[in-house]
This record gives sequence, C-alpha cells and structure tokens, in this order.
Amino acid sequence: MQGEDARYLKRKVKGGNIDVHPSEKALIVQYEVEATILGEMGDPMLGERKECQKIIRLKSLNANTDISSLARKVVEECKLIHPSKLKKKEKSSKPKDPPPFEGMEIDEVANINDMDEYIELLYEDIPDKVRGSALILQLARNPDNLEELLLNETALGALARVLREDWKQNPENQSLRKDYEKTFKKYQGLVVKQEQLLRVALYLLLNLAEDTRTELKMRNKNIVRMLVKALDRDNFELLILVVSFLKKLSIFMENKNDMVEMDIVEKLVKMIPCEHEDLLNITLRLLLNLSFDTGLRNKMVQVGLLPKLTGLLGNENYKQISMCVLYHISMDDRFKSMFAYTDCIPQLMKMLFECSDERIDLELISFCINLAANKRNVQIICEGNGLKMLMKRALKFKDPLLMKMIRNISQHDGPTKNLFIDYVGDLAAQVSNDEEEEFVIECLGTLANLTIPDLDWELVLKEYKLVPYLKDKLKPGAAEDDLVLEVVIMIGTVSMDDSCAALLAKSGIIPALIELLNAQQEDDEFVCQIIYVFYQMVFHQATRDVIIKETQAPAYLIDLMHDKNNEIRKVCDNTLDIIAEYDEEWAKKIQSEKFRWHNSQWLEMVESRQMDESEQYLYGDDRVEPYIHEGDILERPDLFYTSGKMITKAE
Repeated sequence: MQGEDARYLKRKVKGGNIDVHPSEKALIVQYEVEATILGEMGDPMLGERKECQKIIRLKSLNANTDISSLARKVVEECKLIHPSKLKKKEKSSKPKDPPPFEGMEIDEVANINDMDEYIELLYEDIPDKVRGSALILQLARNPDNLEELLLNETALGALARVLREDWKQNPENQSLRKDYEKTFKKYQGLVVKQEQLLRVALYLLLNLAEDTRTELKMRNKNIVRMLVKALDRDNFELLILVVSFLKKLSIFMENKNDMVEMDIVEKLVKMIPCEHEDLLNITLRLLLNLSFDTGLRNKMVQVGLLPKLTGLLGNENYKQISMCVLYHISMDDRFKSMFAYTDCIPQLMKMLFECSDERIDLELISFCINLAANKRNVQIICEGNGLKMLMKRALKFKDPLLMKMIRNISQHDGPTKNLFIDYVGDLAAQVSNDEEEEFVIECLGTLANLTIPDLDWELVLKEYKLVPYLKDKLKPGAAEDDLVLEVVIMIGTVSMDDSCAALLAKSGIIPALIELLNAQQEDDEFVCQIIYVFYQMVFHQATRDVIIKETQAPAYLIDLMHDKNNEIRKVCDNTLDIIAEYDEEWAKKIQSEKFRWHNSQWLEMVESRQMDESEQYLYGDDRVEPYIHEGDILERPDLFYTSGKMITKAE
C-alpha cells in the first residue's frame, strides 16, 4: 500500500467485561480498540485490533458506602461502561462472603463456646459428621476464631481422622480418584514413549559424536545443557546413556565449563549410591573426569560426596574409581582434615595391611601419602600398632612410596613424632650404598624430620658409621641431587646436637659443604639448606671457631646477604649476627658490607633521580664526571668522607 493512498483513520472503542480486582478495592474494565485506515473512497485499507483494560480504583468503598450512588458516579465518569451494566456493577461492588461448599449449607448459627459438641458430632454417623464439619467451617470463616481453632488439637485431630477415613465413602471422591489414576497412567505411558524416543535420539547422537567436528556442532547447539537437564529423569537406561554422553564430552574444557554452569555435581550426587550398578559405575567415571577441576572438587565436598564415596571403598566394583576421585579431593590441603571425620582412613589402613604384593597399588599409596600430610589424619593412622605395621612392611619390602608416607607422618610435631624413637636404628641401618637410592632418600628424609631433644644423634652416627657416608655424598657428582639434598638436611638436623656438630666439623664436612655451595649456587634450595647447617653450627663453641677461623664460610655468607631469595637472606642475616657477636674482626667486615650495600642503594637512587631531572646534561663532559665513573663508584673516597670524617648518615 502506498502512503499517499491513505486518507482517513477510523477509531472504534468497544466495551467488554467488568471484573472485580482480586486484591484491591477496584474494578477492572476490559475493552477493545479497533483502528482502521480508510482510503480516498472510504473503503477500509488496513485495520488493527487491540485488547486493553482500565483499572478504576474505589478508595472510598467501605461497609457504609452507598453502592448505588457510587456505581452511578463511576458510570458517569467512565465512558467505557454502558449504563445498562449499572445493576451488574452494583452487585459486583458489594463485598460478600465466600459461597458455602456444596452440601455444607446449614441454617444453624455456630458458637465457639459449643466447640466440644461439634467435635462429638464428628464421631457419629455421616449426617452428624457433615453437620459438625459445617459448624466448624462456619467458625473458621471468622478470623477471630482461627487462633483458638488452631490451638484446639482435639478438633484438628478429629477433622483429620474424618478426612482420612471417610473420604473414600464419598462416591464423588471415588470418581475423582479413578479419573486421577486413569490420567496418571496415561501420563506415565506418554513419559515412557518420550524416554524411548530420547534414548534412540541420544544413541544416534553419541555415535555421530565420534567425529570431533560433528561433536563441535552438537556443542554449538547446547547439547551439554540438554543432557544435564535430562539427569532429572528416573529412567535408568536413559540415565546411563546421558551420563555416558556427558563423560565423553567432559574431556574438553569448554564442555566441562558448560557443565559447571548447569550445577552438574548437584544432579549427580543423587545417583551415588544407587541400585543400578552400571549407572553408578559410569557416574563415578564422570565424576573422576570432573574432579580434575579445583572448583568442582570444592563443590563435591560441599554437596556431601566425601562420605558417600568413602562408603563405596568397601565394594570391589567401585573401590578403584572411588579412590581415584578421593585422591583428587585429598590434593587440596583444605579438605585433607575432613577425611578424619569419615571411616576412610581405617579402610585404607586395612587395604594396606591386606595387600599381598610387594608393591602397593599406586592409587592406594598415593592417596595415603596425601592424607599423611595432615596432623589429625596421622593421629588416626598411628592408633594402635599402625606405625609399627607400616614400618615393618616398608623395611621388609624396601618400598620407597610407603616410606614416603612414613616420612610425611614424621614431619608432624607432637606425640606421633616421639613414636619414631623406637625406629631410629632401623632407619639408620638403611642408609648405605647397598640399598635402592629412592628408598634411602625417604629414610634420610624421615631421620631428618626427627628433631627430638632426647635423641642421642652422636651414638646413632657412630654406631651406624653415617659420617663417612654423609661426607662422601657431599662430593659434587657423587650422587643424584635429590639424595645430596637430603644428606644436607640430615646434617642440619644432627648439627643441633653439640657433640654431633663437633664430630662433623672434625671430619671435614664444612669444607665439603662450601665446595658443594660453589657447585650448587644457582639452586636456592641447596643454598638455603647449606646455610642452615652453618647457622646450626655457629651455636656451638667448637664448630663456631672452626667456621670462623678455619673456613671461608663467613665470606660466602656475606656474599649471600643480599640474595634475591628472601629465605636465604633471612638465614644469612641470623647466622652473621651470631658470628658478629663472637668475633670482632668479622663484625667489622659485616658492618662494613652492610654499610657499603646501604650506600650503594642510596647512591643508585640519587643517580637515578639526577639523571631524570637533568637529562639534558647527561652527555656533557662537565656534567657527567661527578656522577658517572668508569671504575667502581664505591671506591671513590670523596663520596664517603667530608672534612676528614666519615659520613654516618646519608641525607
């Protein structure tokens, strides 16, 4: 239609129904607006119809209002209401009581004081029960009676009994029940057909998803969201298919993120445990895929999966997969302590002791190693003869992973550490060149953790001839770095004892440590542990004199005062403070180095500021010389002295 053909616009309003507002003192007027565009000859060219409503609020309406006058006023002011509807409006404006239920009409007026009589009627025949119920209903229509009725437990109990026992005798109720059962049966049949259709469709999609390009197209069509929604169904066969499909999709991060948004863990938790073995098995495998995500592991703990998975450890069919999920959860330090409040640890200990192979299953021992990193868990592990049994098995089969678990147990202070006193000799006997290196590393690490005051380390070193072994392993290239590091840590532990420190100093271990420090100066862990040995040795008079007067250890410590590693700086400062306290010569050198470092930092700051402020003079001969020097800037005496005196404070 061309715009110039339109000449006129015709508008027509047609009144409709009038309803009472459900919650306010108001009327709702329904009406219809019809707009028609007419052509030049008056013929309709385009029309549109729209339904509208208008709310007329009657704020002054109350029990004393003259309804007729109010209705006439509304009709006069609202052109949408035809005068013929005046009588209807009067009726609709009148507040009225709710209609009585069918069969409950009664001419008698109820009285709250006769409540006991009405209750007695509920124990008579049907007509009396109907009469008593009607009278109580009449009382309940008055809001003032509701509180008293609510507190009358006898009346509520009698009404409940009548409803429970007599409703079946009503033919109408029986008819309704039959209709309900028939409809529900029809609904169940439709659901079964729908689920069969879904199974066929999902099987087809699952097979097509073997092609990754097709799978990507499915993801773009929100297949993940559809599958997660399908988890709300109860058909086991359909759920197996849905969970299998989700398991396949979960290996891709994008799909996993979609599952996170749909709160998949909350939907899966209802399936663990379940009676259907295949569904439970595939659900656990899906959870294993999801447990690689830190956030989802957190969610699994929140929804209570930890005790449920622990309960499956006793079932051979699900033990392995459940343990893998629990292992992932145990990787987070926040959740390690939560295992102490389940029966997980006793079950794991039983599995360890019942294992007939020389090497324990990797999943089981890895799980135990993680749990042993928590102090509360360790207390449960060591209950009874727990530690004794672990030590016996570890020493019998020379199992490095089991010894790693024992090493984790030994790191916790308290009563559990004292239990190791009985096994110091057994552990020290394993430290030799004849044993497997990985096993020796864990034994050394366990011994190094035993910072027990009552332990006679000198006797242990002499009886098991450990000093030559320790010194030999300090030679660069004599062993793998992991073993050498454990040797250094072990030396640091035994150096806490005065007699042991002297014994080590006489054996020439200190020069060997300095040589190792030169070789491993790029490895912060080595440097920190070697410095810690020096720190322990300077506490004792005999070794302090050896370190200060016979070695270059203080010089190395001075060089490391300003290392980038904060821990190294801290140990160096503490060690040098002790050296400075006992040796005046080194005290001066240490103070001089600290002063030198402080001033070099200050001069760099001044130089940087001067260069920023006077950039235009940097390339002039006269301006450069006072600030830039080819030699070491700290070797210029004029920077440190003025009028024959040393500058004590940098301004």
